[in-house]
Amino acid sequence: MASGAPGSLRRRLLRWATLSTVAIVCVAAFLSHRQARADVQELIDALLTETAALLLAQAADGGLGMPAAAPARVLGANEPRRTEFAIEIKLGRADGTVLLRTPNAPDTPLGGALGFTDIRHRGAAWRSLVAESADRTLRAEVALPDAARDDEALEIGMRAILPLVLALPLLIGFLYLSVRQGLKPLDDLASGVAARSPANLARLPTGDAPPEARPLVDALNRLFGRVEAALEGERRFTADAAHELRTPLAALKVHAQLALASGSPRQTREALEKVLAGVARATRLVEQLLRLARLDPVVRLDTAHPVDLAALARAAVDEARAAAARTGHPLTLDLPGEPACVPGDADLLGAALRNLIDNAIRYSPAGTAVRVGVERDRGSLAIVVADAGPGVAAAELPRLSERFYRGSDPGAEGSGLGLAIVRRVAELHGASLVLANRAPGGFVARIAWPAASS
Repeated sequence: MASGAPGSLRRRLLRWATLSTVAIVCVAAFLSHRQARADVQELIDALLTETAALLLAQAADGGLGMPAAAPARVLGANEPRRTEFAIEIKLGRADGTVLLRTPNAPDTPLGGALGFTDIRHRGAAWRSLVAESADRTLRAEVALPDAARDDEALEIGMRAILPLVLALPLLIGFLYLSVRQGLKPLDDLASGVAARSPANLARLPTGDAPPEARPLVDALNRLFGRVEAALEGERRFTADAAHELRTPLAALKVHAQLALASGSPRQTREALEKVLAGVARATRLVEQLLRLARLDPVVRLDTAHPVDLAALARAAVDEARAAAARTGHPLTLDLPGEPACVPGDADLLGAALRNLIDNAIRYSPAGTAVRVGVERDRGSLAIVVADAGPGVAAAELPRLSERFYRGSDPGAEGSGLGLAIVRRVAELHGASLVLANRAPGGFVARIAWPAASS
């Protein structure tokens, strides 16, 4: 697997489940050995106590067959069996005189403190018990190496944990099958999506999906919906663009043929002028199509900087004065006395404002004024472009910002994309495009921001 690449979910689950299981078995083994060691220690202490008591009782009754003045003698070495401990013993008087002992009994004096003691003998740790008879004349020491205790504890712990260790491969196998079966709905979902054709954007059924996979299915269905809407918009956009381009291209072809067929220089010049006008119209249409195509996939602005609407309006009016002068439209500028700033993209807002000014000049009678201004009302801001033209029929106002809609006037020029671009720019800036007829006569377009955005 390449470094940094995400691993298989199945392998990840299986790996963590296996590590968790092994860790639990290890912890269980440790706790089992620890408990077995404590239990064996209690057993050994009880055994040492019982052995010392029995040894003193037999010595007091003469059961060991030793006279009181007998010298110390060595008993035969104890041979441990599997379930027995080789306990080393030592018997003597209260003054420390040793009467008998086993070969490996510790060399500690009998006159020391009574009770259990952890001692060192021959380089190893031992557990020792010194006990005294009731009349305090005899003392016995019984001892057992700690290694015997540890061996017994290990054996008991192994007996307890061995079944778990032997069952571990089987448990891991069951974990693999469980993970595989548990992830089968995801495999089925992936297979179903992979088997689809690119044109199949039908929603995935959610009834059979487990609760854990339902958010994924819902997200995929929402994605299918967005892709379907985008494809439909793309198809509609392509069809409309092809239709709109076909008209100016056909006109260009006709005018070019007339220029070639005409024998009159005047008619040839008129035809070529119409060709140039058609090229300008087609160029404008292509530019607006490209601008709209760039704006369509944008969900939100990558960067937003404070934009001074007054400065933006002033620059747009200065740029449009030459075109307005050619058609006899005086431009007026109405700006507030205080700063009017909104977060956004100055280039996009400038393009939208220029579209509105261009529409006002194009569709209002020559000689009528076009007013450009920035308005503030109770904290909200708006860029306003108003003309003194004939206005628009009330039934057509809701459709003016639709793509390629040019109204019912058969002589209307333009591509029907200008207001669609303005509306899209306004949406990206959290604003709205408001179109209305003016009461005295004329048309007004506003890019309006709510008070929270200004």
